[in-house]
Amino acid sequence: CRIRSDTAVMAREISVQELRKHNQPGDLWVAVSGIVYNVSAFANVHPGGAKVLEELGGHDVTEEFYELHRAEVLTRPGRERLIVGRLTGSEPTPSPTAVSEVPFSEIAALQWQQSPFFTASHRRFQSEVRQLVDELLSPIASSADLAGSYPDRELIRKLGASGLQACRLGPGPWMDDIEAMGIRLPGGVPPSEYDYFHEMIAHMEVNRLGRPGFIDSLGAGMMISAPAIYNFGTEEMKKNVGKRVILGEANSALAISEPFAGSDVARIRTTAVKTPDGRFWIVNGVKKWITEGCYSDYFVTAVRTGTDGAGGITMLLIERGEGVETSQIKTTYSTCPGTALVVFDNVKVPVENVLGKVNDGFKLIMYNFNHERWMIVQAVIAQARGAITDAFLWARQRKIFGKTLIDQPVIRNKLAGAVAALEAVQAYNETLTYDMCVAKDGPLGRRLAGPIAMLKYQSTRMGWLVADETVQIFGGRGITKTGMGARVEGFKNFVKYAAVYGGSEEIMADLAIKQATRNFPVNAKL
Repeated sequence: CRIRSDTAVMAREISVQELRKHNQPGDLWVAVSGIVYNVSAFANVHPGGAKVLEELGGHDVTEEFYELHRAEVLTRPGRERLIVGRLTGSEPTPSPTAVSEVPFSEIAALQWQQSPFFTASHRRFQSEVRQLVDELLSPIASSADLAGSYPDRELIRKLGASGLQACRLGPGPWMDDIEAMGIRLPGGVPPSEYDYFHEMIAHMEVNRLGRPGFIDSLGAGMMISAPAIYNFGTEEMKKNVGKRVILGEANSALAISEPFAGSDVARIRTTAVKTPDGRFWIVNGVKKWITEGCYSDYFVTAVRTGTDGAGGITMLLIERGEGVETSQIKTTYSTCPGTALVVFDNVKVPVENVLGKVNDGFKLIMYNFNHERWMIVQAVIAQARGAITDAFLWARQRKIFGKTLIDQPVIRNKLAGAVAALEAVQAYNETLTYDMCVAKDGPLGRRLAGPIAMLKYQSTRMGWLVADETVQIFGGRGITKTGMGARVEGFKNFVKYAAVYGGSEEIMADLAIKQATRNFPVNAKL
Protein backbone atom coordinates (compact mmCIF):
# COMPACT_ATOMS: atom_id res chain seq x y z
CA CYS A 1 0.00 0.00 0.00
CA ARG A 2 1.28 3.49 -0.82
CA ILE A 3 0.85 5.42 2.42
CA ARG A 4 3.24 8.30 1.73
CA SER A 5 5.85 9.21 -0.81
CA ASP A 6 7.51 11.76 1.53
CA THR A 7 10.39 9.60 2.74
CA ALA A 8 11.62 12.27 5.15
CA VAL A 9 8.41 12.18 7.14
CA MET A 10 8.27 8.40 7.04
CA ALA A 11 11.86 8.24 8.29
CA ARG A 12 10.99 10.21 11.44
CA GLU A 13 10.81 7.88 14.42
CA ILE A 14 8.22 8.43 17.13
CA SER A 15 8.81 6.79 20.49
CA VAL A 16 6.01 5.22 22.50
CA GLN A 17 6.58 7.89 25.16
CA GLU A 18 6.16 10.71 22.64
CA LEU A 19 3.05 9.07 21.20
CA ARG A 20 1.45 8.94 24.65
CA LYS A 21 1.80 12.71 25.11
CA HIS A 22 -0.67 13.38 22.29
CA ASN A 23 -3.87 12.21 23.92
CA GLN A 24 -6.05 15.30 24.37
CA PRO A 25 -8.80 16.84 22.19
CA GLY A 26 -7.06 18.99 19.60
CA ASP A 27 -3.85 17.02 19.99
CA LEU A 28 -4.51 13.40 19.09
CA TRP A 29 -1.99 10.96 17.67
CA VAL A 30 -2.58 7.24 17.06
CA ALA A 31 -0.43 4.45 15.61
CA VAL A 32 -1.71 1.89 13.11
CA SER A 33 0.58 -0.86 11.79
CA GLY A 34 3.65 1.07 12.96
CA ILE A 35 2.69 4.37 11.32
CA VAL A 36 1.79 7.35 13.51
CA TYR A 37 -1.06 9.63 12.41
CA ASN A 38 -2.09 13.05 13.69
CA VAL A 39 -5.89 12.75 13.74
CA SER A 40 -6.57 15.97 15.64
CA ALA A 41 -8.29 17.73 12.74
CA PHE A 42 -9.84 14.51 11.44
CA ALA A 43 -11.56 13.76 14.76
CA ASN A 44 -14.46 16.11 14.08
CA VAL A 45 -15.31 14.40 10.78
CA HIS A 46 -14.64 10.85 11.96
CA PRO A 47 -17.70 8.72 11.06
CA GLY A 48 -17.73 7.24 14.56
CA GLY A 49 -17.49 10.63 16.23
CA ALA A 50 -14.60 12.44 17.93
CA LYS A 51 -15.10 10.70 21.27
CA VAL A 52 -13.79 7.37 19.97
CA LEU A 53 -10.51 8.95 18.86
CA GLU A 54 -10.20 10.96 22.06
CA GLU A 55 -10.44 7.75 24.09
CA LEU A 56 -7.78 6.05 21.94
CA GLY A 57 -5.45 9.02 21.48
CA GLY A 58 -1.82 8.41 22.39
CA HIS A 59 -1.99 4.66 21.80
CA ASP A 60 -1.17 1.99 19.24
CA VAL A 61 -4.67 1.22 17.97
CA THR A 62 -3.77 -1.37 15.33
CA GLU A 63 -6.01 -4.06 16.78
CA GLU A 64 -8.98 -1.72 17.24
CA PHE A 65 -8.51 -0.23 13.77
CA TYR A 66 -8.63 -3.56 11.94
CA GLU A 67 -11.72 -4.63 13.89
CA LEU A 68 -13.55 -1.67 12.38
CA HIS A 69 -11.86 -0.77 9.09
CA ARG A 70 -10.64 -2.46 5.92
CA ALA A 71 -6.94 -2.05 5.14
CA GLU A 72 -7.83 -0.11 1.99
CA VAL A 73 -8.88 2.83 4.18
CA LEU A 74 -5.18 3.56 4.66
CA THR A 75 -4.65 3.92 0.92
CA ARG A 76 -7.32 6.55 0.26
CA PRO A 77 -6.22 9.93 -1.09
CA GLY A 78 -5.46 12.49 1.61
CA ARG A 79 -4.53 10.01 4.35
CA GLU A 80 -0.83 10.70 3.76
CA ARG A 81 -1.31 14.24 5.09
CA LEU A 82 -2.06 12.80 8.53
CA ILE A 83 1.23 10.89 8.82
CA VAL A 84 3.82 12.24 11.26
CA GLY A 85 6.29 9.34 11.31
CA ARG A 86 6.93 5.71 12.20
CA LEU A 87 6.68 4.17 15.64
CA THR A 88 10.10 3.23 17.02
CA GLY A 89 10.85 -0.46 16.63
CA SER A 90 8.07 -1.14 14.13
CA GLU A 91 8.75 -3.04 10.93
CA PRO A 92 8.29 -1.20 7.61
CA THR A 93 5.00 -1.97 5.91
CA PRO A 94 5.79 -4.47 3.14
CA SER A 95 4.90 -3.50 -0.39
CA PRO A 96 2.02 -5.50 -1.86
CA THR A 97 2.83 -8.27 -4.29
CA ALA A 98 1.06 -8.99 -7.56
CA VAL A 99 -0.14 -12.26 -6.02
CA SER A 100 -1.52 -12.42 -2.49
CA GLU A 101 -0.11 -14.95 -0.04
CA VAL A 102 -3.38 -15.25 1.90
CA PRO A 103 -4.52 -18.90 1.59
CA PHE A 104 -7.04 -19.52 -1.20
CA SER A 105 -7.13 -15.84 -2.16
CA GLU A 106 -5.77 -16.59 -5.65
CA ILE A 107 -6.12 -19.25 -8.31
CA ALA A 108 -3.91 -22.05 -6.95
CA ALA A 109 -1.72 -21.97 -10.06
CA LEU A 110 -0.74 -18.39 -9.20
CA GLN A 111 0.23 -19.29 -5.62
CA TRP A 112 1.68 -22.77 -5.31
CA GLN A 113 0.19 -25.27 -7.74
CA GLN A 114 2.06 -26.74 -10.70
CA SER A 115 -0.40 -26.24 -13.53
CA PRO A 116 -0.38 -27.37 -17.17
CA PHE A 117 -2.78 -24.55 -18.05
CA PHE A 118 -1.16 -21.32 -16.81
CA THR A 119 2.10 -20.15 -18.41
CA ALA A 120 4.50 -17.25 -17.95
CA SER A 121 2.35 -15.33 -20.44
CA HIS A 122 -0.69 -15.71 -18.18
CA ARG A 123 1.27 -14.59 -15.13
CA ARG A 124 2.58 -11.45 -16.87
CA PHE A 125 -0.92 -10.74 -18.07
CA GLN A 126 -2.38 -11.19 -14.57
CA SER A 127 0.16 -8.85 -13.03
CA GLU A 128 -0.55 -6.02 -15.45
CA VAL A 129 -4.33 -6.46 -15.37
CA ARG A 130 -4.27 -6.28 -11.57
CA GLN A 131 -2.25 -3.09 -11.76
CA LEU A 132 -4.79 -1.59 -14.17
CA VAL A 133 -7.69 -2.58 -11.92
CA ASP A 134 -5.95 -1.18 -8.85
CA GLU A 135 -5.24 2.13 -10.59
CA LEU A 136 -8.43 2.68 -12.57
CA LEU A 137 -11.16 0.90 -10.63
CA SER A 138 -10.31 0.10 -7.01
CA PRO A 139 -10.26 3.72 -5.77
CA ILE A 140 -13.82 4.39 -6.99
CA ALA A 141 -15.54 0.99 -6.85
CA SER A 142 -17.08 1.32 -3.40
CA SER A 143 -18.31 4.91 -3.69
CA ALA A 144 -19.71 4.40 -7.19
CA ASP A 145 -21.50 1.19 -6.22
CA LEU A 146 -23.08 2.77 -3.15
CA ALA A 147 -24.07 5.91 -5.05
CA GLY A 148 -25.55 3.86 -7.88
CA SER A 149 -24.04 6.22 -10.42
CA TYR A 150 -23.66 5.25 -14.07
CA PRO A 151 -20.06 4.84 -15.30
CA ASP A 152 -18.16 7.90 -16.38
CA ARG A 153 -17.65 7.91 -20.15
CA GLU A 154 -14.01 8.86 -19.75
CA LEU A 155 -13.45 5.85 -17.49
CA ILE A 156 -14.92 3.51 -20.12
CA ARG A 157 -12.63 5.09 -22.74
CA LYS A 158 -9.64 4.44 -20.48
CA LEU A 159 -10.70 0.81 -20.10
CA GLY A 160 -10.98 0.57 -23.87
CA ALA A 161 -7.56 2.10 -24.46
CA SER A 162 -5.99 -0.18 -21.82
CA GLY A 163 -7.28 -3.26 -23.64
CA LEU A 164 -9.50 -4.41 -20.77
CA GLN A 165 -12.69 -4.21 -22.84
CA ALA A 166 -11.20 -6.28 -25.66
CA CYS A 167 -9.69 -8.73 -23.16
CA ARG A 168 -13.06 -9.45 -21.58
CA LEU A 169 -14.59 -10.24 -24.96
CA GLY A 170 -12.14 -13.13 -25.19
CA PRO A 171 -10.59 -14.66 -28.30
CA GLY A 172 -12.49 -13.75 -31.46
CA PRO A 173 -12.45 -11.83 -34.74
CA TRP A 174 -12.06 -8.51 -32.90
CA MET A 175 -8.54 -9.57 -31.95
CA ASP A 176 -7.59 -9.19 -35.62
CA ASP A 177 -8.36 -5.48 -35.41
CA ILE A 178 -7.17 -4.30 -32.02
CA GLU A 179 -3.59 -3.46 -33.02
CA ALA A 180 -4.96 -1.24 -35.79
CA MET A 181 -7.09 0.43 -33.09
CA GLY A 182 -3.90 1.23 -31.17
CA ILE A 183 -4.63 -1.25 -28.39
CA ARG A 184 -1.85 -3.22 -26.67
CA LEU A 185 -3.02 -6.18 -24.61
CA PRO A 186 -1.83 -6.22 -20.97
CA GLY A 187 1.37 -8.13 -20.44
CA GLY A 188 2.28 -7.62 -24.08
CA VAL A 189 0.29 -10.72 -25.08
CA PRO A 190 0.13 -10.96 -28.89
CA PRO A 191 -3.52 -10.97 -30.01
CA SER A 192 -2.91 -14.23 -31.90
CA GLU A 193 -1.82 -15.93 -28.64
CA TYR A 194 -4.63 -14.62 -26.47
CA ASP A 195 -6.62 -17.58 -25.12
CA TYR A 196 -9.50 -18.34 -22.77
CA PHE A 197 -7.19 -18.62 -19.76
CA HIS A 198 -6.11 -15.03 -20.36
CA GLU A 199 -9.77 -14.09 -20.56
CA MET A 200 -10.50 -16.03 -17.36
CA ILE A 201 -7.87 -13.97 -15.56
CA ALA A 202 -9.26 -10.70 -16.93
CA HIS A 203 -12.76 -11.46 -15.63
CA MET A 204 -11.49 -12.64 -12.27
CA GLU A 205 -9.26 -9.62 -11.70
CA VAL A 206 -12.14 -7.21 -12.32
CA ASN A 207 -14.52 -9.27 -10.18
CA ARG A 208 -12.07 -9.23 -7.26
CA LEU A 209 -13.47 -5.76 -6.60
CA GLY A 210 -16.49 -7.45 -5.03
CA ARG A 211 -18.88 -4.66 -6.00
CA PRO A 212 -21.18 -6.47 -8.46
CA GLY A 213 -23.25 -3.48 -9.53
CA PHE A 214 -20.19 -1.38 -10.28
CA ILE A 215 -18.52 -4.33 -12.03
CA ASP A 216 -21.50 -4.88 -14.33
CA SER A 217 -21.52 -1.19 -15.23
CA LEU A 218 -18.07 -1.59 -16.80
CA GLY A 219 -19.24 -3.58 -19.81
CA ALA A 220 -21.51 -6.47 -18.84
CA GLY A 221 -23.91 -5.46 -21.59
CA MET A 222 -21.10 -4.85 -24.06
CA MET A 223 -19.58 -8.29 -23.47
CA ILE A 224 -22.75 -10.11 -24.50
CA SER A 225 -23.75 -7.81 -27.37
CA ALA A 226 -20.51 -6.84 -29.15
CA PRO A 227 -19.75 -10.45 -30.24
CA ALA A 228 -22.97 -10.48 -32.26
CA ILE A 229 -21.91 -7.30 -34.05
CA TYR A 230 -18.54 -8.80 -34.97
CA ASN A 231 -19.73 -12.30 -35.77
CA PHE A 232 -22.89 -11.46 -37.69
CA GLY A 233 -22.83 -7.75 -38.51
CA THR A 234 -21.85 -6.06 -41.76
CA GLU A 235 -18.40 -4.63 -42.30
CA GLU A 236 -19.95 -1.21 -41.79
CA MET A 237 -21.31 -2.25 -38.39
CA LYS A 238 -17.95 -3.64 -37.32
CA LYS A 239 -16.14 -0.49 -38.40
CA ASN A 240 -18.57 2.12 -37.08
CA VAL A 241 -20.07 0.38 -34.05
CA GLY A 242 -17.93 -2.61 -33.05
CA LYS A 243 -14.71 -0.62 -33.03
CA ARG A 244 -16.22 2.24 -31.01
CA VAL A 245 -17.63 -0.17 -28.43
CA ILE A 246 -14.28 -1.92 -27.93
CA LEU A 247 -12.51 1.43 -27.59
CA GLY A 248 -15.05 2.52 -24.99
CA GLU A 249 -16.35 5.32 -27.21
CA ALA A 250 -19.88 3.86 -27.22
CA ASN A 251 -21.92 1.44 -25.11
CA SER A 252 -23.98 -1.50 -26.31
CA ALA A 253 -26.50 -3.81 -24.66
CA LEU A 254 -28.20 -7.11 -25.48
CA ALA A 255 -31.99 -6.70 -25.56
CA ILE A 256 -33.67 -10.12 -25.53
CA SER A 257 -35.61 -10.65 -22.28
CA GLU A 258 -39.18 -9.39 -22.12
CA PRO A 259 -41.97 -9.35 -19.53
CA PHE A 260 -43.43 -12.45 -21.25
CA ALA A 261 -40.17 -14.15 -22.29
CA GLY A 262 -37.14 -14.88 -20.11
CA SER A 263 -35.44 -18.24 -20.49
CA ASP A 264 -38.11 -19.12 -23.08
CA VAL A 265 -36.60 -16.87 -25.76
CA ALA A 266 -38.84 -18.25 -28.50
CA ARG A 267 -41.83 -16.47 -26.93
CA ILE A 268 -40.64 -12.91 -27.53
CA ARG A 269 -43.37 -10.47 -28.64
CA THR A 270 -41.41 -7.40 -29.80
CA THR A 271 -42.22 -7.00 -33.49
CA ALA A 272 -40.46 -5.59 -36.53
CA VAL A 273 -42.54 -4.90 -39.64
CA LYS A 274 -41.07 -3.69 -42.94
CA THR A 275 -42.21 -0.39 -44.39
CA PRO A 276 -43.98 -0.58 -47.80
CA ASP A 277 -40.85 0.67 -49.57
CA GLY A 278 -38.80 -2.13 -47.94
CA ARG A 279 -36.16 0.29 -46.59
CA PHE A 280 -36.91 0.13 -42.86
CA TRP A 281 -38.16 -2.05 -40.06
CA ILE A 282 -40.69 -0.48 -37.67
CA VAL A 283 -40.03 -1.92 -34.21
CA ASN A 284 -42.55 -2.01 -31.36
CA GLY A 285 -42.29 -3.79 -28.04
CA VAL A 286 -40.83 -3.89 -24.55
CA LYS A 287 -37.58 -5.39 -23.26
CA LYS A 288 -36.92 -5.88 -19.55
CA TRP A 289 -33.92 -6.38 -17.24
CA ILE A 290 -31.51 -5.10 -19.91
CA THR A 291 -28.07 -4.68 -18.33
CA GLU A 292 -26.51 -1.29 -19.19
CA GLY A 293 -29.69 -0.43 -21.06
CA CYS A 294 -30.15 2.96 -19.39
CA TYR A 295 -27.02 4.43 -20.95
CA SER A 296 -26.35 2.25 -24.00
CA ASP A 297 -26.05 3.81 -27.43
CA TYR A 298 -26.87 0.59 -29.30
CA PHE A 299 -29.15 -2.37 -28.64
CA VAL A 300 -28.59 -5.81 -30.17
CA THR A 301 -32.27 -6.69 -30.17
CA ALA A 302 -34.35 -9.83 -30.74
CA VAL A 303 -37.53 -9.04 -32.68
CA ARG A 304 -40.29 -11.09 -34.27
CA THR A 305 -40.36 -10.76 -38.04
CA GLY A 306 -42.09 -14.03 -38.87
CA THR A 307 -44.32 -16.70 -37.40
CA ASP A 308 -44.57 -17.73 -33.76
CA GLY A 309 -41.74 -19.68 -32.21
CA ALA A 310 -38.00 -19.79 -32.77
CA GLY A 311 -38.26 -19.67 -36.57
CA GLY A 312 -39.66 -16.15 -36.71
CA ILE A 313 -36.99 -14.25 -34.78
CA THR A 314 -34.52 -11.77 -36.27
CA MET A 315 -31.68 -9.87 -34.60
CA LEU A 316 -31.46 -6.13 -35.26
CA LEU A 317 -28.91 -3.50 -34.29
CA ILE A 318 -30.96 -0.57 -33.01
CA GLU A 319 -29.37 2.80 -32.30
CA ARG A 320 -30.74 4.93 -29.48
CA GLY A 321 -32.91 7.63 -31.00
CA GLU A 322 -36.50 8.66 -31.58
CA GLY A 323 -38.93 6.11 -30.18
CA VAL A 324 -36.37 4.40 -27.89
CA GLU A 325 -37.07 5.04 -24.22
CA THR A 326 -35.23 3.52 -21.26
CA SER A 327 -35.98 3.65 -17.55
CA GLN A 328 -34.17 2.29 -14.52
CA ILE A 329 -35.34 -0.94 -12.91
CA LYS A 330 -34.30 -1.07 -9.26
CA THR A 331 -33.06 -4.51 -8.29
CA THR A 332 -31.33 -5.92 -5.22
CA TYR A 333 -27.93 -4.66 -6.27
CA SER A 334 -26.67 -1.22 -7.25
CA THR A 335 -28.27 0.88 -10.00
CA CYS A 336 -24.77 1.39 -11.48
CA PRO A 337 -25.30 -0.99 -14.43
CA GLY A 338 -28.45 0.77 -15.52
CA THR A 339 -30.68 -2.32 -15.56
CA ALA A 340 -33.43 -1.07 -17.84
CA LEU A 341 -36.93 -1.33 -19.12
CA VAL A 342 -36.53 -0.55 -22.83
CA VAL A 343 -39.58 0.56 -24.80
CA PHE A 344 -39.51 0.62 -28.61
CA ASP A 345 -42.33 2.79 -29.97
CA ASN A 346 -42.48 2.84 -33.79
CA VAL A 347 -38.69 2.88 -34.00
CA LYS A 348 -37.45 3.13 -37.59
CA VAL A 349 -34.47 0.83 -38.21
CA PRO A 350 -32.67 0.56 -41.58
CA VAL A 351 -32.99 -2.90 -43.14
CA GLU A 352 -29.18 -2.96 -43.37
CA ASN A 353 -29.12 -3.31 -39.55
CA VAL A 354 -30.12 -6.97 -39.66
CA LEU A 355 -27.57 -9.19 -37.94
CA GLY A 356 -27.20 -12.43 -39.87
CA LYS A 357 -30.33 -13.37 -41.79
CA VAL A 358 -34.00 -12.54 -41.38
CA ASN A 359 -35.85 -15.14 -39.28
CA ASP A 360 -32.55 -16.77 -38.36
CA GLY A 361 -32.08 -14.84 -35.13
CA PHE A 362 -32.74 -17.67 -32.70
CA LYS A 363 -29.53 -19.37 -33.84
CA LEU A 364 -27.63 -16.13 -33.26
CA ILE A 365 -29.00 -15.87 -29.73
CA MET A 366 -27.95 -19.43 -28.94
CA TYR A 367 -24.53 -18.92 -30.57
CA ASN A 368 -23.03 -16.89 -27.74
CA PHE A 369 -24.91 -18.38 -24.80
CA ASN A 370 -22.15 -20.87 -23.94
CA HIS A 371 -19.56 -18.13 -23.69
CA GLU A 372 -21.88 -15.84 -21.74
CA ARG A 373 -22.55 -18.58 -19.20
CA TRP A 374 -18.85 -19.33 -18.92
CA MET A 375 -18.22 -15.61 -18.24
CA ILE A 376 -20.80 -15.67 -15.45
CA VAL A 377 -18.94 -18.61 -13.90
CA GLN A 378 -15.72 -16.56 -13.80
CA ALA A 379 -17.54 -13.76 -11.99
CA VAL A 380 -19.05 -16.16 -9.44
CA ILE A 381 -15.74 -17.86 -8.71
CA ALA A 382 -13.82 -14.59 -8.36
CA GLN A 383 -16.37 -12.97 -6.09
CA ALA A 384 -16.67 -16.15 -4.02
CA ARG A 385 -12.89 -16.15 -3.67
CA GLY A 386 -13.01 -12.53 -2.53
CA ALA A 387 -15.63 -13.37 0.08
CA ILE A 388 -13.57 -16.31 1.37
CA THR A 389 -10.41 -14.19 1.46
CA ASP A 390 -12.13 -11.54 3.56
CA ALA A 391 -13.61 -14.22 5.83
CA PHE A 392 -10.12 -15.65 6.44
CA LEU A 393 -8.69 -12.23 7.23
CA TRP A 394 -11.60 -11.36 9.49
CA ALA A 395 -11.40 -14.69 11.31
CA ARG A 396 -7.76 -14.00 12.18
CA GLN A 397 -8.44 -10.41 13.29
CA ARG A 398 -11.73 -10.66 15.15
CA LYS A 399 -11.67 -11.74 18.81
CA ILE A 400 -14.69 -13.20 20.56
CA PHE A 401 -14.95 -14.94 23.92
CA GLY A 402 -11.22 -14.34 24.40
CA LYS A 403 -10.14 -16.04 21.16
CA THR A 404 -9.82 -15.10 17.54
CA LEU A 405 -12.57 -16.53 15.34
CA ILE A 406 -10.07 -18.78 13.54
CA ASP A 407 -9.40 -20.50 16.88
CA GLN A 408 -13.03 -21.66 16.99
CA PRO A 409 -13.47 -25.14 15.38
CA VAL A 410 -16.89 -24.19 14.02
CA ILE A 411 -15.38 -21.29 12.06
CA ARG A 412 -12.61 -23.45 10.63
CA ASN A 413 -15.27 -25.95 9.56
CA LYS A 414 -17.23 -23.22 7.75
CA LEU A 415 -14.08 -22.07 5.97
CA ALA A 416 -13.17 -25.62 4.99
CA GLY A 417 -16.59 -26.27 3.46
CA ALA A 418 -16.53 -23.01 1.52
CA VAL A 419 -12.98 -23.53 0.24
CA ALA A 420 -13.57 -27.15 -0.78
CA ALA A 421 -16.63 -26.14 -2.80
CA LEU A 422 -14.82 -23.23 -4.44
CA GLU A 423 -11.69 -25.14 -5.44
CA ALA A 424 -13.71 -28.05 -6.83
CA VAL A 425 -15.58 -25.68 -9.14
CA GLN A 426 -12.34 -23.96 -10.14
CA ALA A 427 -10.81 -27.32 -11.09
CA TYR A 428 -13.90 -28.12 -13.18
CA ASN A 429 -13.64 -24.64 -14.67
CA GLU A 430 -10.01 -25.09 -15.72
CA THR A 431 -10.58 -28.41 -17.47
CA LEU A 432 -13.54 -27.03 -19.42
CA THR A 433 -11.58 -23.90 -20.28
CA TYR A 434 -8.79 -26.06 -21.68
CA ASP A 435 -11.39 -27.87 -23.77
CA MET A 436 -12.56 -24.48 -25.07
CA CYS A 437 -8.99 -23.60 -26.03
CA VAL A 438 -8.41 -26.71 -28.12
CA ALA A 439 -11.91 -27.31 -29.52
CA LYS A 440 -12.41 -26.28 -33.14
CA ASP A 441 -15.27 -23.91 -32.30
CA GLY A 442 -14.05 -22.91 -28.84
CA PRO A 443 -17.00 -22.60 -26.44
CA LEU A 444 -19.44 -22.01 -29.29
CA GLY A 445 -19.90 -25.59 -30.43
CA ARG A 446 -22.91 -27.68 -29.43
CA ARG A 447 -20.72 -30.30 -27.70
CA LEU A 448 -19.81 -27.95 -24.84
CA ALA A 449 -23.32 -26.59 -24.26
CA GLY A 450 -24.20 -29.25 -21.67
CA PRO A 451 -20.88 -29.22 -19.77
CA ILE A 452 -20.83 -25.40 -19.58
CA ALA A 453 -24.46 -25.40 -18.40
CA MET A 454 -23.55 -27.89 -15.69
CA LEU A 455 -20.53 -25.77 -14.71
CA LYS A 456 -22.73 -22.70 -14.36
CA TYR A 457 -25.26 -24.66 -12.30
CA GLN A 458 -22.56 -25.98 -9.99
CA SER A 459 -20.88 -22.58 -9.66
CA THR A 460 -24.04 -20.89 -8.39
CA ARG A 461 -24.77 -23.82 -6.05
CA MET A 462 -21.24 -23.32 -4.71
CA GLY A 463 -21.90 -19.59 -4.49
CA TRP A 464 -24.88 -20.13 -2.24
CA LEU A 465 -22.80 -22.19 0.17
CA VAL A 466 -19.94 -19.69 0.21
CA ALA A 467 -22.29 -16.74 0.71
CA ASP A 468 -24.08 -18.52 3.56
CA GLU A 469 -20.89 -19.48 5.40
CA THR A 470 -19.08 -16.18 4.95
CA VAL A 471 -22.09 -14.08 6.01
CA GLN A 472 -22.32 -16.18 9.18
CA ILE A 473 -18.62 -15.63 9.88
CA PHE A 474 -19.02 -11.87 9.53
CA GLY A 475 -22.33 -11.66 11.37
CA GLY A 476 -23.94 -8.23 11.07
CA ARG A 477 -21.03 -6.97 9.00
CA GLY A 478 -21.88 -9.58 6.36
CA ILE A 479 -25.21 -7.89 5.68
CA THR A 480 -23.81 -4.34 5.68
CA LYS A 481 -22.95 -2.64 2.40
CA THR A 482 -19.98 -0.77 3.85
CA GLY A 483 -17.02 -1.70 6.00
CA MET A 484 -15.40 -5.02 6.75
CA GLY A 485 -18.03 -7.28 5.20
CA ALA A 486 -18.75 -5.24 2.08
CA ARG A 487 -17.50 -7.84 -0.41
CA VAL A 488 -19.40 -10.59 1.39
CA GLU A 489 -22.60 -8.55 1.37
CA GLY A 490 -22.15 -7.82 -2.32
CA PHE A 491 -21.55 -11.46 -3.14
CA LYS A 492 -24.57 -12.81 -1.30
CA ASN A 493 -26.70 -10.49 -3.47
CA PHE A 494 -24.85 -11.23 -6.70
CA VAL A 495 -25.00 -15.00 -6.49
CA LYS A 496 -28.78 -14.93 -6.88
CA TYR A 497 -28.37 -12.86 -10.04
CA ALA A 498 -25.94 -15.41 -11.41
CA ALA A 499 -28.39 -18.20 -10.62
CA VAL A 500 -31.01 -16.48 -12.79
CA TYR A 501 -29.47 -14.62 -15.70
CA GLY A 502 -27.81 -16.31 -18.62
CA GLY A 503 -30.15 -19.25 -17.97
CA SER A 504 -31.62 -20.18 -14.59
CA GLU A 505 -30.21 -23.02 -12.50
CA GLU A 506 -33.17 -25.20 -13.36
CA ILE A 507 -32.73 -24.64 -17.10
CA MET A 508 -28.98 -25.26 -16.83
CA ALA A 509 -29.38 -28.52 -14.96
CA ASP A 510 -32.04 -29.76 -17.36
CA LEU A 511 -30.00 -28.81 -20.43
CA ALA A 512 -26.91 -30.60 -19.13
CA ILE A 513 -28.73 -33.87 -18.42
CA LYS A 514 -30.80 -33.79 -21.61
CA GLN A 515 -27.68 -33.32 -23.72
CA ALA A 516 -25.86 -36.10 -21.87
CA THR A 517 -28.70 -38.56 -22.47
CA ARG A 518 -28.84 -37.92 -26.21
CA ASN A 519 -25.86 -40.21 -26.69
CA PHE A 520 -26.87 -42.66 -24.01
CA PRO A 521 -25.85 -46.17 -25.15
CA VAL A 522 -29.00 -48.03 -26.23
CA ASN A 523 -27.94 -51.38 -24.79
CA ALA A 524 -26.66 -50.15 -21.44
CA LYS A 525 -28.37 -51.95 -18.52
CA LEU A 526 -28.01 -51.90 -14.76
